[in-house]
Amino acid sequence: MHNAVLRTLGPLGVPAVVLVAAWLLLPHAAAMPEGVRTWMPWGVLLLGAMLAAAFSRGRVFFALCTLALAYLGARQWMTGGLASWPARTVYTAMCVFVPVNLTLFAIFRERGIFNGHGGNKALLIALQVIVVAWIGLERQAVPLELVAQPFLPAWLAGGTPIPHAGLVLLALAFAVVLAKALLSRSPIDISVAGALYAFGAAADAAARPDAFATFLLAAALILTIGLLQDSYRMAFRDELTGLPSRRALGERMLGLGRRFAIAMVDVDHFKKFNDTYGHDVGDQVLRMVAAKIREVGGGGRPYRYGGEEFTIVFPRQSLEEVLPHLEALRTSIEDYRMAIRSPDRPKRTRTGKRRRASTGKAPREVSVTVSIGAAHHTERLDTPEKVIKSADKALYRAKKAGRNRVAR
Repeated sequence: MHNAVLRTLGPLGVPAVVLVAAWLLLPHAAAMPEGVRTWMPWGVLLLGAMLAAAFSRGRVFFALCTLALAYLGARQWMTGGLASWPARTVYTAMCVFVPVNLTLFAIFRERGIFNGHGGNKALLIALQVIVVAWIGLERQAVPLELVAQPFLPAWLAGGTPIPHAGLVLLALAFAVVLAKALLSRSPIDISVAGALYAFGAAADAAARPDAFATFLLAAALILTIGLLQDSYRMAFRDELTGLPSRRALGERMLGLGRRFAIAMVDVDHFKKFNDTYGHDVGDQVLRMVAAKIREVGGGGRPYRYGGEEFTIVFPRQSLEEVLPHLEALRTSIEDYRMAIRSPDRPKRTRTGKRRRASTGKAPREVSVTVSIGAAHHTERLDTPEKVIKSADKALYRAKKAGRNRVAR
């Protein structure tokens, strides 16, 4: 239970640290030189936008653009407070449009920047700017009054200057994005949730330019860090199985000491299985095997080596110590039964159960086996590369001996 909670809440650590740092910095923000206080958010916003453009991450790019427009409006019209007509217009608009935009960008799939999908997001932001300009220049009081109309109890609103409609939108946006972030554990989704919270803190302190700049800086920093985390994950983590990739294995091998073991795991007859049941089922098999390998004992750290082959590194372990764990892994995969359902199966579980009950047919079950070769560091096998080659030769011996076995 404790590990499950850590796995769920652990990814929220970076936004939490940045937000705590912003709260700690807040009492000292007013004492900072105005140029530093003013330009730091611009620097982080620009850096994040440049990285997002370089990595073609449209969701982060347009989220940063939205925050940049909010900061521009605050610097241009809100430094003297929120009493003037332009200040009220800009402030009310940002309290509505920022949570809406960030929620949409979190929900949308990643489709890049310089294409039609990116053009649609840019058009959405442009239309919002036009609406704000129309309200401000034409002094259209009706839409502004409708949004600013209070309707929440005083104890719930808490004396914040944020319009009640903006409070509701912020709360709903944060709940939706946080739920998506906890389900996906995507660094981008997590960073958008953190940025929403930081923007809410900035909007609540909008009467203080130093506080607004501090929390908007935090929002931009959270998004930029999330972008870097996501790029790292894509470079070093296999998308299909969720395991670290071969590139991550290469990095890990640089830090191994003089006592370690390495196992190579290969799914038996995988090509034949793929040809028989199709690539979708083949992908399910790889994900299942990866999930089993992730649970291996002995401190083993799994990686996807390529295709249907996996690598397990056992730091500070000898071959004799890891063999029982590898045998337990082989047995758990052999004993696992995976249901093969028809391609037209319903997406809803209850619908599928009702259909099977009416037809009396249960989904077909299949199982797979793996062959495993293992080796450890010795005077002759004195580098990780040599240990991997030795484990690969042991894997070949396991295949030649009839598969579904562990060889050394």
